[in-house]
Amino acid sequence: MEKRAIDVAQALVRLSEVTIFELRGEWRRLHRMPPPMRLSRDLLIRGIIYQLQERAYGGLSKAAARKLEQAAAGPPSHGAVNPTPSVSLRPGTRLVREWGGATHTVLIHADGIEWRGQRYRSLSLVARKITGARWSGPRFFGLRQRQLDSYSSARTGHGAG
Repeated sequence: MEKRAIDVAQALVRLSEVTIFELRGEWRRLHRMPPPMRLSRDLLIRGIIYQLQERAYGGLSKAAARKLEQAAAGPPSHGAVNPTPSVSLRPGTRLVREWGGATHTVLIHADGIEWRGQRYRSLSLVARKITGARWSGPRFFGLRQRQLDSYSSARTGHGAG
């Protein structure tokens, strides 16, 4: 085992034997700031050991640090995948989809979905009845874009099939 690993392991043993007040002091020394209020003993030790490992082996790569900063900054930039907002359909809306050579029309009601004269509680149930497979109903009916394709058929209003 190399010397840095032994040093970190010895520090872990030492930290498990000290008081919480000593842990807070060690946190202040390593992080150059007081520990967060009410941080448990276990988390104090983890934060201290992480800092010691970072000093012994080096921190995150610049690329990894940049990705973390971007993630913390807020919405992703161009080219990244955004979560698809949920679709709200008004009662009376008709959705049409061709599948297996047949045209399927659903009618949105305030209390569910109607397809072939029967009521269903979700578009996904209707999509499953039509295809025999587990589909996202909104995606099946072209209401959501594919995650990797920013110019998918959902944008143009034509369902893929």
